[in-house]
Amino acid sequence: MPSEACDGCPNPNPVAAAPAVDVSGALLLVLGYLRLPELLAFQGVSRLFRDAVSRDNFLWRRVAIERPLSLRLTDQALVRITSRADGKLESLALLDCWKVTDDGLMQVVNRNRGITKLHVPGCTQLTADGVVRILKWHYELKGRLKSLQIHGIPSLTIYHLDALKLLFENDVLQVSYPINYYNRHSSIFNSDRPIDVDICPKCSNVRIIFDCTRENCRSGKSQWRECRGCFFCIARCEDCGGCFDFSELSEETICSHLLCQTCWLRLPKCNMCNRPYCNRHSNILEGSSKFLGFLCGQCMESTSSSYQSYSG
Repeated sequence: MPSEACDGCPNPNPVAAAPAVDVSGALLLVLGYLRLPELLAFQGVSRLFRDAVSRDNFLWRRVAIERPLSLRLTDQALVRITSRADGKLESLALLDCWKVTDDGLMQVVNRNRGITKLHVPGCTQLTADGVVRILKWHYELKGRLKSLQIHGIPSLTIYHLDALKLLFENDVLQVSYPINYYNRHSSIFNSDRPIDVDICPKCSNVRIIFDCTRENCRSGKSQWRECRGCFFCIARCEDCGGCFDFSELSEETICSHLLCQTCWLRLPKCNMCNRPYCNRHSNILEGSSKFLGFLCGQCMESTSSSYQSYSG
């Protein structure tokens, strides 16, 4: 009786061994677009895939570690992952990696002197002094950074920022790109600025400085003072990223975020409390009609409690 293949069909040649899979070409090209968790999961398909992925350093030259993996990442795990690039790591993005320390980052940078992009926002175990020391060492080893993101690292000062700017070419720093407030929650914070933080013109602290999206502000025709500043100094609309004074502040939102009057009016409202969700929380409205309206979670809970009290 002929044997069956794994898909249930008869195997025409049961004696012959299964042909070896050539993990190359188009497959490896596709693997280059996978995120780190997907790439690690792909290694578990078979031993053949595991060896092919782990040995191809091209797949590990750009490493981005996001949540939830970032919350568990340690120095040892970071060194193991980046070592697969065989010293050819070009880009490293660590988002909210709370367990990574200066020592772990130093090991990675020291072994990958060609790294040009380093993003470590929210890595609270890193220190400002440690980052400056690591990047100075990288610069002395003829390394050249093109992009650095360090917002969220504790105790950043003007002195740290000045020291870091010396590690970049002057013509690179002279180019100023805008950062919009509504993009700050993206998983990989996209910014063309060589260094994501700057000195706030209002409070003189080192933070991300947001640019206004209002046409009048960008053209300099606004009657208000310059509205370029950090989150703590300039009130901004959660949706459009434009500035506003508190006379323009809209009514309350369900998610407690600030909205300008224009954005507040165009968003769908709860049928009971007449409050909207901001666009960041619009996924809560999936399946609801913008024309028929919806009930927010707070009103649904209140209605349910009132019904149970009445029934009791």
